[in-house]
Amino acid sequence: MIGLVNVRLTLLYSTVVFLAREAFRRACLSGSTKRNWTKTINLLWLTVPLGVCWSLFLGWIWLRLLEVPDPNSVPYYKIGVVAFGLSAVVELLGEPFWVLAQAHLFIRLKVIAESLSIISKCILTVILVVLYPQWGLYIFSLAQLLYTSILVLCYVMYFMKFLGSPEATKKSFPVSRMTDLLPNLTEDQTVVDWKEARLTWSFFKQSFLKQMLTEGERYVMTFLNVLNFGDQGVYDIVNNLGSLVARFIFLPIEESFYIFFAKVLERGTDVKLQKQDDLAMAAAVLESLLKLVLLVGLSITVFGYAYSQLALDIYGGSMLSSGSGPSLLRCYSLYVLLLAVNGVTECFTFASMCKEEVDRFNFVMLALSFTFLCVSYFLTQWQGSVGFILANCFNMSIRIAHSIHYIDNYFKESSYRPLKGLLLSPSLIFVYIISGVVTVFSEVFLCCDKGWLARLIHITVGALCFAATLITIFVTETKLINFVRTQFLSRYTKKET
Repeated sequence: MIGLVNVRLTLLYSTVVFLAREAFRRACLSGSTKRNWTKTINLLWLTVPLGVCWSLFLGWIWLRLLEVPDPNSVPYYKIGVVAFGLSAVVELLGEPFWVLAQAHLFIRLKVIAESLSIISKCILTVILVVLYPQWGLYIFSLAQLLYTSILVLCYVMYFMKFLGSPEATKKSFPVSRMTDLLPNLTEDQTVVDWKEARLTWSFFKQSFLKQMLTEGERYVMTFLNVLNFGDQGVYDIVNNLGSLVARFIFLPIEESFYIFFAKVLERGTDVKLQKQDDLAMAAAVLESLLKLVLLVGLSITVFGYAYSQLALDIYGGSMLSSGSGPSLLRCYSLYVLLLAVNGVTECFTFASMCKEEVDRFNFVMLALSFTFLCVSYFLTQWQGSVGFILANCFNMSIRIAHSIHYIDNYFKESSYRPLKGLLLSPSLIFVYIISGVVTVFSEVFLCCDKGWLARLIHITVGALCFAATLITIFVTETKLINFVRTQFLSRYTKKET
């Protein structure tokens, strides 16, 4: 029960953070790094009061409109709501530092900061669960506050050391003192770049709708109670397992290459008026990225189908592997494929759209959000928790179709066709089909109630099929292999430095 309430509190935190900062990130990471950073930093500090407002409003909803758990079974719920809302505001205090680091490709800083924060959160959670299990939600609340505090401190401490250093001078870093990262209201009458502010407003309207599409099933579960607590628990476990690849592979790709496309292409400019070298680079990178995420996602879909039950059995025993868990994870494997393709297509679309196109797309998102929530509700009534994943697949398919249509129109008057990245060679398709058939038969005859020897044979069969798939990829996708090895990342890093 406490775990499910923690899921609800995590939804509160993620909603506040997303609504308060997503629009600012997209707007402030668009275009060149050569901008008036004083005005950009002023704009980014608006995320903090906005986050406070969202925390108060959504906290009131979580306390007054949603069902409050029984204090005897789940104590400290109100304190948990306050703590998770406060942790969201604490994280927003580091937003100017995060955007500045992302804009200048401080990738190592991001990896180290997030790793330290997650490790510290996990260690504190384990220690408190072992020593003080009666604390309940206190444990998760303290761990969440520690996570956001360490995350912000890592960025602050890094910039305290970096600013004014010889390295910063060599790079001609636009900020020279820590005080420059604070709000500056005295430089001139215009404290923010109004073009940037208007773009932020357009993205803000979109971010609200995007959050509904991203976390829609959790809102339906939280507000409409369409699943019992047991089914919600299984769904949350499967969702967390299935989203590991999305969080650790696809999300960093989307964030990094959104910045790349926003810098290389001039937002809202016709393809004929773009710098042709930059356009060629953007098209080549987009094609390779589409191919990369397609292959990763397709591999997860093909092999995930036959190994979902085994994975859940190893992770949680028969309680997870004997019920609806395997069906959920198999459907989620397909969803990961769609998630991967959508991440890349949308990151290009949002990086190249002008303000007017973003505003028009907001109406599409509005219709899609309403449709998605309705489809989620009805599919859940029909298929249970699997209906949520099917609704997500429907949502992603529509968004992919829209982005593909936009990309096709964008490059229509040029000689570049980056959407070819979504096409696979016949031999690779054949290997995927054979691998899928072989691993499914292997699961039927060897998994999961026939002992560990049978499981090991099943794993070996999958490993051999996966090895055959990798060899085929290396043989047929030489352009992609070359891209991953040497082409883009090293060249672009040198260009920025």
